[in-house]
Amino acid sequence: MNRLILAPSLLSADFSDLAGAVRQIEQNHASVVHIDVMDGRFVPQISYGQPVVKSIRPLTKLPFDVHLMVEHPEDQIDSFAAAGADWITFHLESTVHINRLLCRIRELGKKAGIAVVPSTPVSVLSEILPFADLVLVMTVNPGFGGQVLIPSCVEKIAELVRIRNERGLSYMISVDGGINRQTLGSVVAAGADVVVSGSAFFKGELKWE
Repeated sequence: MNRLILAPSLLSADFSDLAGAVRQIEQNHASVVHIDVMDGRFVPQISYGQPVVKSIRPLTKLPFDVHLMVEHPEDQIDSFAAAGADWITFHLESTVHINRLLCRIRELGKKAGIAVVPSTPVSVLSEILPFADLVLVMTVNPGFGGQVLIPSCVEKIAELVRIRNERGLSYMISVDGGINRQTLGSVVAAGADVVVSGSAFFKGELKWE
């Protein structure tokens, strides 16, 4: 896989200055902007939607990794693609027709991602991994920033690396939740390709060279 990708999460940015947050992401040599979309149903909080993504799209050429923490993501895919998403990731736990939705994202010319919460085992992904460009391992229960990484979730990263190698697949492995200076080493050692960091990044505790 390519060099480790840092994808700072705007969920931990100052919402009153998203333009400044995007500049900070660029200045710290991150490669992707991670955008957490929350609907108040799949997760408790509400964050932002398509209008915000569209409004910040002209500010940077970096890819937008839109993480849909929403019920019925199939109703949102086309509009987020139109708003400027480059990668679109939705939760296995949020809908039924996973294969259909991954294929639709690819049809729109976007990278298709599938995410799992800490209680979901990697084994349930077996049938859909060939259709995914990205697998997002949540190392906290989604919905809030600043949580502590659940150590057992790191084992999923290594398992996904093993499966990828054994089956000759090419999906990237992303990890999100509680990533800071202390926990970064464990997820990198397990084989993560993309690291999502919110609180640690915007507090200046985690920087890229």
